Order: sequence, then C-alpha cells, then structure tokens
Amino acid sequence: MSRRGRKRRLDVESEYWLLLAAGVGTVEACQRLGIGRKTGYRWRAENGGLPPAALGEGVRSQRYLSLLERQRIATLRRDGLGVREIAEQLGRSPSTISRELRRNTAEHDRGYDGDLAHARARERLRRPRRGRLLIDQQLRELVEAKLELEWSPEQIAAWLRVAFPDQPQWHVCHETIYQALYLGGRGGLRRQLTKRLRTGRPLRKRRRRADRRQTRFVTPGRLIDQRPGIVLRRERIGDWEGDLIVGRGNRSAIATLVDRHSRYVHLVALPRGHDAAAVRDALIAAFARLPGDALHTLTWDQGSELAHHKEIGEHLGQGVFFAYPASPWLRGTNENTNGLLRQYFPKGSDLSVHSGEELQRVQARLNHRPRKTLGWRTPAEVFNAIVRPS
Repeated sequence: MSRRGRKRRLDVESEYWLLLAAGVGTVEACQRLGIGRKTGYRWRAENGGLPPAALGEGVRSQRYLSLLERQRIATLRRDGLGVREIAEQLGRSPSTISRELRRNTAEHDRGYDGDLAHARARERLRRPRRGRLLIDQQLRELVEAKLELEWSPEQIAAWLRVAFPDQPQWHVCHETIYQALYLGGRGGLRRQLTKRLRTGRPLRKRRRRADRRQTRFVTPGRLIDQRPGIVLRRERIGDWEGDLIVGRGNRSAIATLVDRHSRYVHLVALPRGHDAAAVRDALIAAFARLPGDALHTLTWDQGSELAHHKEIGEHLGQGVFFAYPASPWLRGTNENTNGLLRQYFPKGSDLSVHSGEELQRVQARLNHRPRKTLGWRTPAEVFNAIVRPS
C-alpha cells in the first residue's frame, strides 16, 4: 500500500533555499515558486532557519564560516597569528574567530584543524539540540504561566534571572522563548500562546532590513548621503531638519522644523490635517515667512506626509533629502527638539486645541533658552546674528 499524504517536493525546496541564499525574502520566494507562504515557513522551521546540509556549501548564508575560512584559520593559527589578526584578515569579528576556536577544538586535539572543525560544525547542524523549554517541564510551566498573563518574552527572561538567580539553566534569553512559541510542539510551548503576545501574530513577521528598503514616493526622493557636505558640518544657517509630532489617535499633528546650525525652532500648525497635501501647503507657507538666505535644505524621515517633496523642494535652495528608514539618529537635532516639545505637547493629547499663538509662544520659549551646545547662547541669538527672521 502506497504512503498517503503529500509528497515532499525536493526540487522545489532546493530552489527555495537557493532563492533565500541569493537574498530573496521568504514571501517573494514562495510567490516565485508557486507555493504557499506557510510551506516556506515550515521548511525554514524544520531546518532551524538554515538550508539542509545536502544542498552544499554554496547555498549557506555568509553568516556562517565556510570550509575555506576554517582552513585559513588553521593556517594562520599555525603561523602564530592572534585572534584579532586572523579576524582582520578574514573580515570577520574577533568574537567569531574566538568562538570558533573554542567550540571546534577538542581537548585531545594537537591544534585547530580546519577540516575537522568544519565536519564537527556540520554534524551539529544535522543534529540540532532539543530546546531548553522542551526538556524542562517546570521551566516550561513557569514561562507558559507568565505568557497567560500577557507578559512579553523579554519580561519573562528578565524575571527568570531575578527570581531564580541560583538556577542559571533557567536563564534563557527572550529569543529562546519566541522560538519555542513559533515552533509549536517541537519548541516546547503551546502555539496558541502566540495570541497572548503584543502582536498576536500566528507567524513571525520577517524583519525588513533598513538598508534594502526603498523610498515609497511616486517621485523618488534623494537620500541623506546626497546632501552637500556643508550640511553635515553645520556651518551655515538654513539647513533644516523636520518631522511631525502626532496627537491622540493620529488625528492631529504639528510640523516641527529646526535649524542644524543654530538649533532655531520653527513650529508649523496643521489645522487642515497632516496628509501630504496639507503638509505641503503648510510648509510652503512657513518657508514664505523665513528669509530666503535661511532656506537651503530640508531633511525629513520617509513618512508619507512628504509625498509632495518635489514641490516643497522648489522653495529651498538645494531641495529636500530623506534619512534612511528606521534611523532617527540621522536627524538627531530634530528628534531632540521633539523631545523638548513634548513638555508642552504631551503624547496622547489632542494637538488641534493649540492655536497659532500658542505655537508661537512655545517656539519663542525654546528659541530664547540658552543651550550648552551653543556655548550657552540662545538659538535666537545665533540665528539673528546671521539672518533676521520675519
């Protein structure tokens, strides 16, 4: 009698791993191959997120040392080079080299052997360890009890260290708990407990890499790397950083502009909402009230409210530039200013109740406050020494 159930499509699975190794995401790889997303996630879970050893060396992620790299480590080690020197030659972290030497050198070995170390690493890959939560019932019950109380895995991991300092085997990290949840029965925790997490997602969402994300505007924007060098040096008035501070329920907002050189703040009311058209009109009106020699560049994040950046840039000498996604430190002056403004416009409050006169009052208060970074001069003093605001 033939075996029932769906047969494993090894040729398609091999193509799936090849696409992942080429940098294609799981969802896109599944779409290209005509398979369901859950199938791709299942293949990843069954192999611990790594391609099967049978697919060969060329498919493995660059995160892991290759046979050639391990052979190079052995050669350089015999030549008397230290861990940091080996790491520099291989382009790896010193901790990676140190961990490799510690893991794959047995007590009876005369030294580190690259071929033997690679064989040991591949053997561990084929025989993954059982999860800590799967083999320790008491620990599993403690973690499940806290998940039922809607604690996050990070909170649970921290609590275990505080509550049981004399049981280091229970000091698991939060990623261990996440993996035990999303691997279901094979991970040790009940899959239904994913509903107790903040997101409630039944599957893990693939994290997007900021350096691979593209701007989402119809008219492509220029990234922060294309700004003139003088902007980075903060040598002139007129290079602005901007953003929105948003009120309760995302229903109200105020646009904030701050000059990189003087830290001069300009607040822009948005009484007609904060969609792209409203922000465009409000910023253009705000620029009209500033001297022309104080309008060189504007740096913003990649929020959709600046979809009309091309029209806004026509009112600036050198246009609009965008910071990389998920990189608020690239607009650090503006982020710091927004933090100061929250003293007057608290999070969760309705910002539409603040009149234009109130914004002017807060703006003046910040601009006439001495700043350490300016040698205890005020932003208004520095700004007015060069230009006279309207």
